Amino acid sequence: MRNISPVRRSVPSVPLATDTTQADLTPVPGDVGAGPIAALHAWLLTAATPGDDPARIDTLRALEQIKAACVAVQAHVLVELHDDTLRAAREHAAAPARHHDSAGRQIPVTVKSAERDATASTIQQAAHALRLSPHRTRTLVGAARIWHEEMPHTLAALKEGRLSEERALLLVKETACLTLEDRGRIDADLCADPTVLDGVGTRRLVGLIKARANQIDPAALVKRAAKAVSERCVSIRPAPDAMAYVTALLPMAQGVQVYAALKIAAESARYTGGDERSTGQIMADTLVERATGQEHAADVPVTVNLIVSDAALLGEGHEPAVVLDGTGVGHGTVPASVARTLVAGALDLDAAWLRAIYATTNGDLIGTTSKRRFFADGLADLLRIRDQGTCRTSWCDAPIRHLDHVRPAADGGETGLANGQGLCAACNQAKEACGWRSTAGTDPASGRHVVVTTTPTGHSYRSVAPPPPRPARQSTTRSVSRSAPRSTAILRPVRYAGAVRHAA
Repeated sequence: MRNISPVRRSVPSVPLATDTTQADLTPVPGDVGAGPIAALHAWLLTAATPGDDPARIDTLRALEQIKAACVAVQAHVLVELHDDTLRAAREHAAAPARHHDSAGRQIPVTVKSAERDATASTIQQAAHALRLSPHRTRTLVGAARIWHEEMPHTLAALKEGRLSEERALLLVKETACLTLEDRGRIDADLCADPTVLDGVGTRRLVGLIKARANQIDPAALVKRAAKAVSERCVSIRPAPDAMAYVTALLPMAQGVQVYAALKIAAESARYTGGDERSTGQIMADTLVERATGQEHAADVPVTVNLIVSDAALLGEGHEPAVVLDGTGVGHGTVPASVARTLVAGALDLDAAWLRAIYATTNGDLIGTTSKRRFFADGLADLLRIRDQGTCRTSWCDAPIRHLDHVRPAADGGETGLANGQGLCAACNQAKEACGWRSTAGTDPASGRHVVVTTTPTGHSYRSVAPPPPRPARQSTTRSVSRSAPRSTAILRPVRYAGAVRHAA
């Protein structure tokens, strides 16, 4: 591993004076730290902006340069943080030590496992600090190391503000199939001379990278194309207005064939069958019908579950419903009227089933009616419903894959709703590294389940369970005995409706 020389930056002194246009911005030596950066941030937000258009344009350019320089400094900090964490993990692995796995069994600490845990811990800590998902943070950490060790000219252009973060990441992505030497050649060809990329747009930049890579090593591009075929997949993500994007990553020939087939079906329906739907609508409906086997696209899809309040389901409530798929992964919300229509259609097909979930008035789930054969353990259902299908780690949008003990079972943590949380695989792995601590409790402000996670650096982050849909009427404690258990004092039902008919 190459040594990276420390970065020293001059931080402007930023007196928060009334006349900020005359503020003394003479650079002062020193390390980049949270204090000076916070002062600069406060000054930027309070300083007067220029009063004429030419100065405004100059200010926009200067601010863009600062953005790029901040990315470069962040990259250096990420590399140093990762290196120091790995160094400490190797030293720890060299000492006689043992730790427990998730089942409470003792396993030896090896250098490989220590490095893996250290990397996961670094990613997780950086993700919390950057307010990003662990997946995005892992991409940034990898790019930061490549900029420092393999693409020095790209890093220099980023520091000088000649490249944005997006374009610098594209240079990493589009040269990933090349050897270290060939990647360095493209780095020098495109980024060493400031005039080469002057005025070049993002799409043209990608074209330049591919053209140069094809000149240097065309076989690498062929191998990359062959590897891409193995990465074909289908994904889904929420879209505005209660819609969803279903994206298929296919080989070019297959993608063109799928689109052409849908196009032909749509044009045939419009011009020979007199269909009044638009071409795009027919193509979308045809895709749904052919993929699901339904006769009509508007029929209720199989295994689509809703978390919806009794007011929205049975009355005129407007509380949105939360959509989960059959595995308990959350996919956003839909308006109450859309939820009622979906449930009504499911009832017409005899494919709907209502399940009562009980919660306190503050929204903390505490019980459920009996489970059906379509679902796994009732406690697992409650955890996924309470966390609404999304990883509980702050700023992580990944779907729930693991049901985790907040306090590990090996340390005496109970297997119960209060000590459980839904996490993605990466976040669950990261919290097993040395120095991480998690505690569960009740948020005093909202009354809902909360997990407080403390990182190895001592920073703490709170994750409060999302609120479930509100009920038609809030229960009161007037009719309940003061001696009654707290769990039964303020119960209210929340309905859980789902189209659970399984295809034969």
